[in-house]
Amino acid sequence: MAQAQVETEADIYLTAFKGRFTSLMRWDQLDVFWQTLNSQVDDNWYIYHIGDPAPDQAVTAEQLKKFIAEIDVLLRSEHDEDYCAIVYADDHDTPAFIKIFDPNNLGVSCGFSENPPLPGWVLSKIRPVDIEDALRPANNRSRWWQKIFE
Repeated sequence: MAQAQVETEADIYLTAFKGRFTSLMRWDQLDVFWQTLNSQVDDNWYIYHIGDPAPDQAVTAEQLKKFIAEIDVLLRSEHDEDYCAIVYADDHDTPAFIKIFDPNNLGVSCGFSENPPLPGWVLSKIRPVDIEDALRPANNRSRWWQKIFE
């Protein structure tokens, strides 16, 4: 008899991270999105800068509002395009998971890629896990590589 597998907090986060997201293509769409998010802000959001340790605690509503204002300035100043397309959300009206790509590390953030770049920041209502560790390929490639020269 198969034992039911218990989904961990990390599994829930990774499933959400790999879920369906749609882009805020235009700057005016981003403006509306920020307004929508600001109107729904509470103390249950995590701000995760990829590359730093995943946060254990959610930020306050005021901290999230400050982050939104600051990231908007950064995106507009460093993404020198007449379109946005670097902010993705699971839902534009009631978001719970948002990926913000760093304008200085875009690679192929849209379309299809076997190894798309990670976002620079993730806003979520789910406590994050270290995404770089969680998505790191299995060590079998390292073992394969090391065996070549034994």
